[in-house]
Amino acid sequence: MTIKTITRADLAHSIFRKIGLSGTESANLVNSILEEICKALTRGEDVRLSSFAAFNVRNKSGRLGRNPATGEEHQILPRRVISFTASATLRARIQNAHLQRKTRSRTRPVDPTR
Repeated sequence: MTIKTITRADLAHSIFRKIGLSGTESANLVNSILEEICKALTRGEDVRLSSFAAFNVRNKSGRLGRNPATGEEHQILPRRVISFTASATLRARIQNAHLQRKTRSRTRPVDPTR
């Protein structure tokens, strides 16, 4: 099974097909939404999208790290990181889709020529 990556262009095309905005308007809408999310995260604000996910900015303190290949120690500087937490609704949808795929693959008729 090949895993597809969804891009900004894919999102814009989906909006174009489903809502009927022009291609340019759809792309601008996607870019505007993503830009607002980025601005909020840059300000250190949490972003919560109901039934989808939450994005949080966390401060990580500096610490002593070690290169696993050489064992050499080095200082890891303090930094801000983004965490993504899927909502319970999204997790359930993903799990249900996974179970349905497994069920479908088991119920396929056996090919007698194989």
